[in-house]
Amino acid sequence: MKRICSLLLDAIFQGNGFFIGELIMLTTLAGLLHHVVSDWDQPPVEMRPLGSIPIKEYAIETPLEKSVEKEAGFIYEVKIDFNTRSSISAINFVLRDEETGSWYQHKGTDFKVPLTNISNDDGNTVETKQDFAIWPGTLGHLSNMLQKSDGGNSKESTQKRNLSYEEYDIVKQSLVDNSMSVCIKRCPEFVNNLLHIETDIPGDVVVHWGVCKDESKKWEIPTGPYPDKTSIFKNKALQTHLQKKEGGCGCSGLFPLDAGIEGFLFVLKVNNNTWVNCMGDDFYIPMSNERNFKKPEHIGEENVSTSMKLDSSQDVSTNTDELINEIRHLVIGISSEKKRKTKSKETQENILREIEKLAAEAYSIFRSSIPSFKKKPESESESKEAEPDLKISSGTGSGFEILCQGFNWESHKSTSWYSELQDKAAELSSLGFTIVWLPPPTESISPQGYMPKDLYNLNSRYGNIEELKSLVNKFHEVGIRALGDAVINHRCAHSQNQNGVWNIFGGRLDWDDSAVVGDDPHFQGRGNKSSGDNFHAAPNIDHSQEFVRKDLKEWLCWLRKEIGYDGWRLDFVRGFWGGYVKDYMDASEPYFAVGEYWDSLNYTYGEMDYNQDSHRQRIVDWINATNGTAGAFDVTTKGILHSALEKHEYWRLSDSKGKPPGVVGWWPSRAVTFIENHDTGSTQGHWRFPGGKEMQGYAYILTHPGTPSVFYDHIFSHYNSQISTLISIRNRNKIHCRSMVEISKAEGDVYAAIIDEKIAMKIGPGHFEPPQSGPHQWCLAAEGNDYKVWEAL
Repeated sequence: MKRICSLLLDAIFQGNGFFIGELIMLTTLAGLLHHVVSDWDQPPVEMRPLGSIPIKEYAIETPLEKSVEKEAGFIYEVKIDFNTRSSISAINFVLRDEETGSWYQHKGTDFKVPLTNISNDDGNTVETKQDFAIWPGTLGHLSNMLQKSDGGNSKESTQKRNLSYEEYDIVKQSLVDNSMSVCIKRCPEFVNNLLHIETDIPGDVVVHWGVCKDESKKWEIPTGPYPDKTSIFKNKALQTHLQKKEGGCGCSGLFPLDAGIEGFLFVLKVNNNTWVNCMGDDFYIPMSNERNFKKPEHIGEENVSTSMKLDSSQDVSTNTDELINEIRHLVIGISSEKKRKTKSKETQENILREIEKLAAEAYSIFRSSIPSFKKKPESESESKEAEPDLKISSGTGSGFEILCQGFNWESHKSTSWYSELQDKAAELSSLGFTIVWLPPPTESISPQGYMPKDLYNLNSRYGNIEELKSLVNKFHEVGIRALGDAVINHRCAHSQNQNGVWNIFGGRLDWDDSAVVGDDPHFQGRGNKSSGDNFHAAPNIDHSQEFVRKDLKEWLCWLRKEIGYDGWRLDFVRGFWGGYVKDYMDASEPYFAVGEYWDSLNYTYGEMDYNQDSHRQRIVDWINATNGTAGAFDVTTKGILHSALEKHEYWRLSDSKGKPPGVVGWWPSRAVTFIENHDTGSTQGHWRFPGGKEMQGYAYILTHPGTPSVFYDHIFSHYNSQISTLISIRNRNKIHCRSMVEISKAEGDVYAAIIDEKIAMKIGPGHFEPPQSGPHQWCLAAEGNDYKVWEAL
């Protein structure tokens, strides 16, 4: 599933010192090309391929066309003609995946094809790179094909031509710490073998798989039966959604396989946008000799550290219930597909009971053939549920965090906000908050702190450095961790350059204009083009500069040591590539980090679209670029809650697959859910939550997965006791960032869901009561204006 972008530069000498050129780009990525000439200017009309459309005033968007079909799929192509005698020095471009909306650059910057080397030498030769007459690499010998296609040209003998070739890897590579195990169990008494895949990779994991019947490793679709949630993918493979494990920490799947196959081939797709393979190749599990597994060092594009385990000779002690649950997963559409109407509920339950009987009868035969997952022994007197293992990471904290925003837009007007907040530390701890987000601590042109100047000057409108240290120490005493608000996208200058532009910095970080991005005309920076969106009120920092990253990493580490911050809230992360954030997180090693990636949702004629996948995809892409070292505020969920509550459109709270429609539905462990903050609410009110419906919003985010964030103004208001009750329910039932959501109802006037089979909730004026006839009895635990929450007894 590796994606390649290959460039072939073809220049032809036509005589009289005149050259024409052709840039051919081929890629395995189906999508759109955004391209410009020189320093992001629109190319002239004669250089624009058919189907191109202008993008604002600086680029052209061109669709890629199918060119050649390979075994792995189509290769897509675009040709751009140019005149080598023109003043154009280069063609810059980026790629956008039409399927996922993801953008692709080259190591955080634009692809750039220089054209200045294609010139004449005394009017006789073409200066190009040599030794590329044959197209190497993944795409095959395509240059030969291109040259052969011109073989019939009668003018070929009078023209001189040469080729320049470059190949770029456009996958996003990142290092994460996840594992995967594969177990094969032979069933000599039966035809089928069982292959079990288990991984702790977070999010939605889909296995694209097939089998091979000889050593060619050619993918074939096997005969059924298939696991639950399996479908055919492009008539070449099967795709199966792995089942989430209890607690949400990973997923697994069981695959029945016919005897006689040679091997099992597969790759993984995570959160519908990241392919995981084995160092660029498919995972291959030999079936004829399972003991000869090799341990790959890395897995494909995420470089996931992997352990391929086989346990066919172990003494297995699996109980009947585990086997029954696995068989349940193999029954397609009976218990999990709610929309299926071909069988009545009673018929479906009868089928399940028959399967359970068969499973119990066959248990003694399968006893030595089913993968075992040993549980820690529990004493007879132990009645409490075992505490889940806590795996700390900067993107999630412990997974049980509840965040408090400890200020609003007017907090700087306090005599000393740090002292005022310190007096509330014990109360915030008693309410159940585990993390507090503090305001920006640095000297700033704006009193709120979001126009920083001298990063090492921590005397701000909120208090001085000693008061800040005392505040952080107090929070630590009461068991709350503190986040610093790190504003590192932009920085206000200390002085002007020779043109009168403010882009020269002072203080300990006395940068010059080379620290400012070069594509913001307001501040005349000499740095590289920005890797994100520009913030036009202050000079945007060029994070591609090594000295800038070195200084910022030292500053973050200094704040950790000097002040005692436990992590970061990162301001305006749309402005710089998430890969730089990973660098900063690796250096400063925070307990918890969250980025503010805020852009507009999708609207049509003023009406919010139901499908907001492209919006949440942009946030997920940023998180992925950080390699999951930081979470992100779930702006998608906030926006959808607005429309759902304002217009009684609660159906919006379930996406087309029956999952939560925000980031929390795709990558819950990295979603920081919120309904208000200092920008959207407070005295700014840029995007205020629907008035009087705030508790419906909190009933949603405090019962659902993700890491909920509660706004200061709501904590210290008449909502205090209701918020406290919801936090208590969340903590009492150990709801965490990876908890499982089963949406029970999403209609015009009501939304209802059951979380981890421990909590049931509903918001909206419509009716919902959790079923009292199932495995749980429910007790009402909290209620308010158009919301209710129940706990399982």
